[in-house]
Amino acid sequence: MTIHHWSPSRPPPPMPARSGVTDTCNAAQAIDRILARFVRYHPDRIDLSLDRMYRLLSDLGDPHTQLPPVIHVAGTNGKGSTVAFLRAALEASGRTVSSYTSPHLVRFAERYRLAGAIPKDIELLSLFEEVEAINAGKAITEFEITTAAGLLAISRTHADIAILEVGLGGRFDATNVIDKPLATVITRIAMDHMGFLGDTIGAIAAEKAAIQKPGVPSIVGPQEPAALDVISRTAETNRAVLYRAGVEWSFTPDENGNGGVYQGPETAWHLPAPALPGRHQLDNAATAAACLDICNLSGMDEMTVGEGLRTANWPGRLQRVTDGSLVGMLPDTWELWVDAAHNPSGAQAAAEMFAALMRCDPRPLHLVLAMASDKNTAGVLSAFAGIATSITTLPINNAPHMRSPESLADEARKLGIPSHSADSLGSALESLASEVLPARVLITGSHLLVGAALSINAVAVLDQ
Repeated sequence: MTIHHWSPSRPPPPMPARSGVTDTCNAAQAIDRILARFVRYHPDRIDLSLDRMYRLLSDLGDPHTQLPPVIHVAGTNGKGSTVAFLRAALEASGRTVSSYTSPHLVRFAERYRLAGAIPKDIELLSLFEEVEAINAGKAITEFEITTAAGLLAISRTHADIAILEVGLGGRFDATNVIDKPLATVITRIAMDHMGFLGDTIGAIAAEKAAIQKPGVPSIVGPQEPAALDVISRTAETNRAVLYRAGVEWSFTPDENGNGGVYQGPETAWHLPAPALPGRHQLDNAATAAACLDICNLSGMDEMTVGEGLRTANWPGRLQRVTDGSLVGMLPDTWELWVDAAHNPSGAQAAAEMFAALMRCDPRPLHLVLAMASDKNTAGVLSAFAGIATSITTLPINNAPHMRSPESLADEARKLGIPSHSADSLGSALESLASEVLPARVLITGSHLLVGAALSINAVAVLDQ
C-alpha cells in the first residue's frame, strides 16, 4: 500500500474568520466553501493514515472515547444498506441511534444522523467551523476532518448506540479509532479501490478485516472463500470473536424470495422481505439481524428485527422514483429507478434484480450512466450485457476524475449494447421518452449522478 506524506512545501490556506451565516440558503453555500478549504489542507484526495486523525481528535478532547456503544461496519458492497437495517431495527426497539455514513447523495449533512435526525445545514456549518478552528490549518484530509466532526457531534448527542460506516478500506480508515466497539460487521467484499487496497480479494479483505478488535464480536456476511479465509485469519490474529455467515450463523431464503430463516448460535428467526429490493438485500438484512442477535441486546427479538427490516430506508439504492420533475419527463407507463452501484459486484446485484423483474414484466431497460475514471467500467457494463436495451452516458459537471461519456459509450458498444452520449440528464430522458413502448430507466454508475438526479427531481426522497 502506498502511503502519501504531507509536504511542508505546500502550506495550507490561512484560517478564515467564522462566517457569521445565519440563514439556510447561505449556509449551504458556506458549507461548499468550507469543504473546498478542507481539501486544500491536504492535497492528496486519499491518504490512508491514522496519525492525523488521532492528532485532531486529541485536540478536540478525544470525542471518540466518549461515544455510546459503537457498531463498526466495513465491506465493499452493502455497508450502507446494512447500517440502514441496523438503525431501523434498533429504533424499532425504542433505542435512539446516531450514525455516520458516506458518501452522501444531495446534502453533505446526510452523512450524519444525531439521535436519528439529520442536522440542518446551519448546524453543520457551525460544527465544521468549530473543528476547522481547532485544527488550526494543520495537515488533514477532507474525509478525516469531516469524520472527526461527526465523532464530535455524536459524542455531544445523547443516543443509546452509534453506528459508524467505514469510508475506504478499514485498517487506516478515519473511522478505525474505536478501541472497543460493541461489534464489528464486515459485509460482502469485492474488487474496488484497488489502487489503495490491493489488487486481489485477499488483499482487500485484509484491509477491511483490520477493524476487528480483541474480544469483540465480528459478524461477517456472505463472502467469497478467499475473502473469508483472510477475514478468519485476521480475526484469530486480532483475537476477535468470529461469527461467519454459513459457519456460526446462517440464512436460508424462502423459496419465493420473500424473506427467510436466520439461524443464530442460539436463535432462530423468520425474517420478512426487507424494504430494500434485490436478492442481495436479503443477505444484508440477515447480516444486520445476526449482529443484533449476537450483541444480545435487550428487547431485540424476531418481531422487532422484522419491523426494522420492513421499514428501513436507504435512498439511492435500487430505489424506484415515482414522483418529481424527472418522472414527469417520461411516459406514464414508464418506471424510473436510481441505484448508486459503481463496481462490478454492485452492478451485478442490480442487473440480477432487473432480470428478475423482466421475467414477470419484460419491458426494455435503458441505462443512464456516468462513472469515475478509476472504476472498473468494463466490469460494470458487462453486468448489463444482454439485459440493457440501451445505455446513455453522461458527463458530471465540475466533477474531477470522471470517465468521458464518449469513451464509456464506445466501451458499451464493444459489448454489444447500443450506446450514445448526451450532454445532460434532461436531454437523455427526453430522447428516451420519444419511444412508445413501456420501459424502465435506471440512472446508475456514480453517487454523484444519482445525487444529481434526486436533486433535479426536486422531491423529498431523502429522509430529512
